[in-house]
Amino acid sequence: MAAAAAWPELEAAARERRRELALGGAAVAERVAAGGGRLPAALLALPLLQSLELSGCAALRELGPGLAAALPALHTLVLRGNALGPAGLGAGLGGPLPALRLLDLSGNGLEALPAALGGAAGAEPAAEPAGAPAFPQLRSLNLSANRLRELGPGLARAAPQLQALLLSGNRLRALPGGLLPPAGAAAVPGGPFPLLSRLEAADNEVAELGADIAALPALKSLDVANNQLRELPAALADCPRLKEANFRGNQLKDKRLEKMVNGCQTKAILEYLRAGGRGKGKAESAREEARKKKREKQQKKDGRDGEQDELEEASKLLVKVLHVSENPAPLVVKASHGVKDVRPFIVCCVLKGVNLKAGNALKRFLSTQTKLHEDICEKRTAATIATHDLQLIKGPLVYDVQPPDELKIMPLGRKEIKAKDLLRQLQSEAEEQRKQKKRQNVSGLHKYLQLLDGKDNYPCLVDAEGIVISFPPITNSEKTKISRDTRNLFLEVTSDTSLQICKDVMDTLILKIAELNRFTLENKEDSGSDNESDALCGPGNLNPSQNVQPMNFPLVVEQVRVVDTDGNLKVLYPSKTDLTTVSSLLTVIR
Repeated sequence: MAAAAAWPELEAAARERRRELALGGAAVAERVAAGGGRLPAALLALPLLQSLELSGCAALRELGPGLAAALPALHTLVLRGNALGPAGLGAGLGGPLPALRLLDLSGNGLEALPAALGGAAGAEPAAEPAGAPAFPQLRSLNLSANRLRELGPGLARAAPQLQALLLSGNRLRALPGGLLPPAGAAAVPGGPFPLLSRLEAADNEVAELGADIAALPALKSLDVANNQLRELPAALADCPRLKEANFRGNQLKDKRLEKMVNGCQTKAILEYLRAGGRGKGKAESAREEARKKKREKQQKKDGRDGEQDELEEASKLLVKVLHVSENPAPLVVKASHGVKDVRPFIVCCVLKGVNLKAGNALKRFLSTQTKLHEDICEKRTAATIATHDLQLIKGPLVYDVQPPDELKIMPLGRKEIKAKDLLRQLQSEAEEQRKQKKRQNVSGLHKYLQLLDGKDNYPCLVDAEGIVISFPPITNSEKTKISRDTRNLFLEVTSDTSLQICKDVMDTLILKIAELNRFTLENKEDSGSDNESDALCGPGNLNPSQNVQPMNFPLVVEQVRVVDTDGNLKVLYPSKTDLTTVSSLLTVIR
């Protein structure tokens, strides 16, 4: 009991069945030190945990045994700025983490990778068959600011879906180096790192950038600034998707190339390397021509020609994150204790700089959001999107529950009504629709209405004036309805399934808004007619949030905190680990 009492955060997490846990501060560091420099055993009694962070704890030297086995649902693990070495990680990561998507081990004392990540002791795991990687869903791995000198080829097998690998601030001497299996080695299914699009290795000791860098087919961004490179391989020009490259801070022998590097002219650099640079003979030119033909053949096969690549480069999508600390009046959502038994998960943010007046932008977003509800939200059964006109919201907001015969809302396009009566109407409408279409199966409307069956209380989002502005998963309120004059949006995603689903849906929603902005701008649409109806997010409809603005000026996403009734943080969106699922399509300025 004494050990449990020493960790009130873990007691609260177990009692409230939390999916997220962030530990930090001097008190936590003292407890970790008192426990021998390892995580407390009580942490292993939280099998529902999906996100765990313990950063800035110099006393943390080992995870302790059994972490992977005890937390099978873990998708985010942030252990930044501790004192972990490969031995200290080995016991905790000794088993597979099938759901893990993000692993941050930056700022520790790693001189080699642990066996689970394909380190020397685990390059060929004996305990697992070749078809069972330890981290099958891992997308982002941050190993920056450690003491790594080399990486083994086992990482490609341990994390085959890796998209971002961050290695800056280590002691690496070659790249890709040991990351890629040597010729004749056992093949990795699908090839090594088929999805790796971002590779950062700035501030190392890299003296050799190998020609096998071209073996990374999805590589879009490469950073090897401030290393010891003297040459750049011509094979860089064979990277079919490379768009951004940073070679600054290297003493290149070719001064013309160095000038291009200092000017950040990635396209010019690749063209220069493709042409063989200066002083190349006929044999080298022939090799370059052969590479060019091979590249063109691959581009035709993939359906990606030069024009498409240029369009991709020209139409980069930008989103800037405004942190709570930078916002003089951040919006806060307080979640009551009762929501955990009804619809426990909510993620919110503010999106500023939208313009819904141009052309059919509003209607297009309505269609897009409908598709999101049908697809990623699984007909609203997994999650529900709601959007509001920020100007019409009086904060702070409360995410609460109310009895069906007390909850009143003015649904979009309807008069004020009690929740129980609204559901009765909708159920009748859904049944009539089913009969008209002569369907035997229940419709999507039936399915999300059933989510509230048997509930003594219904979830609702209430503003500072006590007005219900959202009744998920059913409808928004007419009070905060979006119009063509809306400039700033309050976005809300709720779920009774998981917090990560909320975040994934919000990531996708922001990406779609940015894509529609670009489409509207490129087509130079005029303002639509005044007769264009406002978009709804009520039963069978959705509330849009589309904008038009110059691409040089990004959308601004303001962080919104969700706290409990005592003011303790439950969710902050977007956090440092959010928006990573769309990072290959969206540039986020943090």
